[in-house]
Amino acid sequence: MMEEKNVREIRDSKALAAIAHPLRRRLLDLLHLDGPATASALAARTDQAVGNISHHLKVLAASELVEEAPELARDRRERWWRRTSSAIKWGAQDFPGDPVAETAEALTLDYQHTMAREWLATRDTYPPQWRGALFSVDGWARLSIAELDELNDRIVAMLAEYRDRTPPGDGVERRPVFFAARASLGRP
Repeated sequence: MMEEKNVREIRDSKALAAIAHPLRRRLLDLLHLDGPATASALAARTDQAVGNISHHLKVLAASELVEEAPELARDRRERWWRRTSSAIKWGAQDFPGDPVAETAEALTLDYQHTMAREWLATRDTYPPQWRGALFSVDGWARLSIAELDELNDRIVAMLAEYRDRTPPGDGVERRPVFFAARASLGRP
């Protein structure tokens, strides 16, 4: 299996529970897309109380998913936070019999569906060129476990190529785009 750079592999229930919470997931997304931020800035972006954001940042910090960035503070009272990795990886198979993993899996699926539903509900507010560029793809294939692992590695590598790059300074508009891929056994 190909190793991805700067990926945090989750192996304990405490960290898994930390990332499964919807607001903490959103904070991780904001810190990834927009870079380091203060609790106040994150509160403004999420319409949450600063104290609530501070609490959730401390939970994420306890699992080493975020860390303070003291070099960004203008004074001793200001606290900046950043992600500790560009990606997080975990699998329910690593948590046999752990109800946290089942809950985290369900919450992740809910998050992915919520993002897709929000797009459907608001797509008419975006310029036509953006509406035409976004896509949905699905399909069936007969795969072995090794082939499924290879497909996963290729998708992860391609996403990482775009996720971890420094956007070129070419003046082209770039907006946050949510991408999700999921493979499931089933019958057509």
